[in-house]
Amino acid sequence: MTTLSVTTWSLEQTSPTDLLAAAVPEGDVRVVRSEVPSPEFSRFLYASVGGDIRWTDRLGWTYARWLEHLDRPGVETWVAYDRGTPAGYVELEAQEDGVVEIVYFGLLPAFRGRRIGGHLLSYGTARAWDLADRRPGLKPTTRVWLHTCSKDGEHALDNYRRRGFTLFDTKVEEEPEVPTPGPWAGAHPA
Repeated sequence: MTTLSVTTWSLEQTSPTDLLAAAVPEGDVRVVRSEVPSPEFSRFLYASVGGDIRWTDRLGWTYARWLEHLDRPGVETWVAYDRGTPAGYVELEAQEDGVVEIVYFGLLPAFRGRRIGGHLLSYGTARAWDLADRRPGLKPTTRVWLHTCSKDGEHALDNYRRRGFTLFDTKVEEEPEVPTPGPWAGAHPA
């Protein structure tokens, strides 16, 4: 089996004032919370954003597993739309003691390089900081963190740093190289 050497960087913000917001892109770009847990929609976003950058850990999830995850208190999906078309998303997950993880963030390939990513990350990070305002019973956010890796887009790490995230850990591991089918088997663009 072929393996890949993968570097994973973990980054954090420890205060809402750490956030360095990106400019709002030109045009009709909106970010909207997906308020109804929808395994179909979330799987579409996950596979469409991650299909060409080797996101594979959720591809085997059943409908029930998706629904269980999405229906948990403190899990939110925020979707960027460009003229009504889904362009990307950010998934937040509340953890213990006021910590919120940006579990997934990214854009569909057709929307990359159009200045939507910085805006979506800024917006999603701000929503991580005010998550407890929307979710009674959660502790106020004291830390927002995420990880990215060398399999992600070439500009991912720089985007996180430009938004005010600071590096707190780096790991290098060998991982098996797994083919990614994209949004559905046989449909991944060449």
